[in-house]
Amino acid sequence: MTSPQHTVRKLTVEVVDARDLLPKDGQGTSSPYVVVEFAGQRKRTKTSVRSLNPKWHEKLEFLVPDPADMEAEELDVEVYSDKRQGTSGGGGRKNHFLGRVRIYGSQFAKKGEEGLIYFPLEKRALLSWVRGDIGLRIYYYEEQQQGEEKKLDQSNPQQEHNEAKKESISDIPLPTETASETQEPPPVPLVVVEEVPSPEPAPPPQHVVEEHPREVLMAEVKKMQTTATMEKTTVSRRTNGGHFEPKAIPGKFSSTREAADRISSAYDLVEPMQFLFVKVVKARNLQPCENPSVKVRAGAQTVRTKQSPGNSANPEWNQVFSFSHTKAESTLEISVWDGGAAAGETFLGGVCFDLSDVPVRDKPDGPLAAQWYRLEGSDDRNPTAHITGDIMVSVWIGTQADEAFPDSWNTEAPHVGHTRSKVYQSPKLWYLRVSVIEAQDLHVGGPSPSPFPVDVRVKIQLGFQSSRTRRSTAGGDSPSFSWHEDLMFVVSEPLDDQLLVLVEDRSGKETTLLGHAMVEVASVEQRLDERPLSSKWFNLDGGKAAAASGGAAYAGRIHLRLCLEGGYHVLDEAAHVCSDFRATAKQLWRPAVGVLELGILGARGLLPMKTKGGGKGSTDAYCVAKYGKKWVRTRTITDSFDPRWNEQYTWQVYDPCTVLTIGVFDNWRMFADLAGERPDYRIGKVRIRLSTLESNRVYTNSYPLLVLLRSGLKKMGEVEVAVRFACPALLPDTCAIYAQPMLPRMHHLRPIGVPQQEALRGAAIKMVAGWLARSEPPLGPEVVRYMLDADSHIWSMRRSKSNWFRIMAVLAWIVGVARWLDDIRRWRNPVTTFLVHLLFLVLVWYPELAAPTGFFYLVLVAAWYRRFRPKLPPGMDVRLSQADAVEPDELDEEFDAVPTGKPEELVRARYDRLRTLAGRVQTVMGDFAAQGERLQALVSWRDPRATRLFVGACSAAGVVLYVVPPKMVAVALGFYFLRHPMFRDPMPPPTLNFFRRLPSLSDRIL
Repeated sequence: MTSPQHTVRKLTVEVVDARDLLPKDGQGTSSPYVVVEFAGQRKRTKTSVRSLNPKWHEKLEFLVPDPADMEAEELDVEVYSDKRQGTSGGGGRKNHFLGRVRIYGSQFAKKGEEGLIYFPLEKRALLSWVRGDIGLRIYYYEEQQQGEEKKLDQSNPQQEHNEAKKESISDIPLPTETASETQEPPPVPLVVVEEVPSPEPAPPPQHVVEEHPREVLMAEVKKMQTTATMEKTTVSRRTNGGHFEPKAIPGKFSSTREAADRISSAYDLVEPMQFLFVKVVKARNLQPCENPSVKVRAGAQTVRTKQSPGNSANPEWNQVFSFSHTKAESTLEISVWDGGAAAGETFLGGVCFDLSDVPVRDKPDGPLAAQWYRLEGSDDRNPTAHITGDIMVSVWIGTQADEAFPDSWNTEAPHVGHTRSKVYQSPKLWYLRVSVIEAQDLHVGGPSPSPFPVDVRVKIQLGFQSSRTRRSTAGGDSPSFSWHEDLMFVVSEPLDDQLLVLVEDRSGKETTLLGHAMVEVASVEQRLDERPLSSKWFNLDGGKAAAASGGAAYAGRIHLRLCLEGGYHVLDEAAHVCSDFRATAKQLWRPAVGVLELGILGARGLLPMKTKGGGKGSTDAYCVAKYGKKWVRTRTITDSFDPRWNEQYTWQVYDPCTVLTIGVFDNWRMFADLAGERPDYRIGKVRIRLSTLESNRVYTNSYPLLVLLRSGLKKMGEVEVAVRFACPALLPDTCAIYAQPMLPRMHHLRPIGVPQQEALRGAAIKMVAGWLARSEPPLGPEVVRYMLDADSHIWSMRRSKSNWFRIMAVLAWIVGVARWLDDIRRWRNPVTTFLVHLLFLVLVWYPELAAPTGFFYLVLVAAWYRRFRPKLPPGMDVRLSQADAVEPDELDEEFDAVPTGKPEELVRARYDRLRTLAGRVQTVMGDFAAQGERLQALVSWRDPRATRLFVGACSAAGVVLYVVPPKMVAVALGFYFLRHPMFRDPMPPPTLNFFRRLPSLSDRIL
């Protein structure tokens, strides 16, 4: 038998060129070469003689010893100047150092996804002098070693089948009044993103998942490791409806501090929940039957496998069931039945287990092997029937940390297709930049001249996105038009869309199509930095020429520059609550600085969201958490107001100044077969900013779930979570992030305007919602929009008041300082005023102490406020949101859609109120402008007498300051400012009166 071939991973580093290097040879040039080192392997390029902008175009290959640990490896690239090629060497042997670059394995791209990146050269030591960039293209690929591989015929795992027999439900659940109020349609965004009809509805999720093999979904759910000494967290079962602040849950995890190395490997944030696992694999040598199935019964809980019509004598099921093991059951019954008999079900045999003998599986034990058991028993309806055959099953007791738990059929959530836990990944989004330059040979105009000016525009459509250029600039008498305008779109992988370019003539009353062109998005070049790309000419088809000739004809050509921008971060969240700032291109990612661990414990005191038979209230809640590109969803706990999930998840953290979003929803899609498709109802959400968490500390808190409804603010319950930000990195590495820009480099070199950014964000949200809706179980668009705050930019009187009071709170510091100075001036506290005089004299006579005194004062202020620092990560603030005192009419206006559907009288009243508010803002803006114009009037001679007085005062002040020592002037001014009230005039000072009399431009406004 020949030896099987094995796969090895190789890393290719293509050293392309360098730019603007430092001259080192004494003649204004250098002779650079590059040394690359990876995993103990060292290689170098050839020497480029006497060039500050060398070009190598050499590929260096390295063997990756351990592909699993590739992300932890480092690639060192160093640039040297070869002294043998220069004249400044003397007798030294050491070559001149020109710079270095250190690249982490997490930045390596797979072959076919790489791009040319220019890395700035870094110093090797503090006193090193380097400059310039080096262009590298780095990628890895898999390679088969020599040998023949013995291919094993591995059958595909049987797809999960969720159509087992469900218990009959007599009544379709109906939403409660509160639930219906939470599901009001969100307002339509003010920024119009779509100008073309939406695409056709997506096919059912089960088919779409099979048609997109590139969709990578992390099915593994990282959960806690149970230990024998685990302490349970004690929580209150009742919520206080009047308190809206987060509360700490007393228990083991409320203030625990552990070492970073232990935190990275232990998953101990949640309570262990015991489950009885039953894996039904297959059976053999059964009696002749048609559709055999297995019924599993543990106490009062009964479940059934799907029917297996393929092989009646040797059926296979491969299903796992999990039973809640909180109550000690004595026996477990597993029976085989034939559901195809005309007279009803036929008993084919069964097995009974004593649960006291069932093994308990703890980590790191491997999966329990299934065993064959002989079927026994008899059928009461046919006592003479002979029971034959065996069944292969495995039974064990485990926790929610078991790898079989996420895909098991849980008795607490029977509709497994819509209720199991799941980990999702957002699609990879790109910005597509279309630079419309010019068009030529267009057939514009008709047989008779048009009375209107020529107005030719380019309209570009990409799926549901559409954008149009401004009016063109005509190129003289030739039929050429130029625009030089950039249009931006959002695209997602796989890049299988087509870009439709339409050239339109809008000169007349009706728009005329002059030609169109189609461009495959997958053929567009990717760009990771600001380097310029070449443009292309595209021929236009259709239009007037095609209509005249009766077929396809040349209608001109258009000059475009297309590129997929990988250096931007595609925003799908509001900027102030963003959870990720990384660029699209993986090569530009920095190493992770820590790990975020979230334990979703459960919820307490949820309100009923639906009513079942007899008017009984019920809630089928599940929790969703989103951070970065990763979404997690817990399993649905049915018919419970106090669900306990106890699931733990982890995320890599690349920036601590980000936000984790946690939302709770009521599941309605589990009843889609009975009541049709219905969106899930929101219960509430919580945001936690990672920068407010101390490193390596566990916060176990209960947060209120608040929802703003048309009727006002309502508390829907509380959610209990445990959060830990494990930051094992060194302190300088973590603190250095605060000095780096939040957004990638391209956002600062070629910024995107705010209106355009909002339009692109709306398109990104729609793409993410469409992608996650095709998963199984689907994450509905209403869930995605709620988690991403899709309507955060919509006008709201409540939010406007909230922002106003936030501004007042910021200015309160300045007002407080001003009041303190006024108290000093008025001698309210003579001792304090005397000390201020003394400090003022010291600072005047020793001005070099002014700056240190100010900094030390800020240190004292920070030390003082440390006593009042928040002990818990803050949640939603009701008072800050102005939700506790909002007017009903303001809430009704906030929930009104765009365009409005309210009566004309109500719309007119709201418009008048908005005009009154805008008038106040207009007045304040005019006052600010007037103060600035008065400052300009000091030297603009708009008031000649005032300007003469000001010039004279400045001349006198200059003479005085020239003659009198500056310390004496400072003391005199300070003591005059701090003089006793008995020497003060209650009227405004002359300087203020003079300033108020200066003219502004308000009298020139119509």
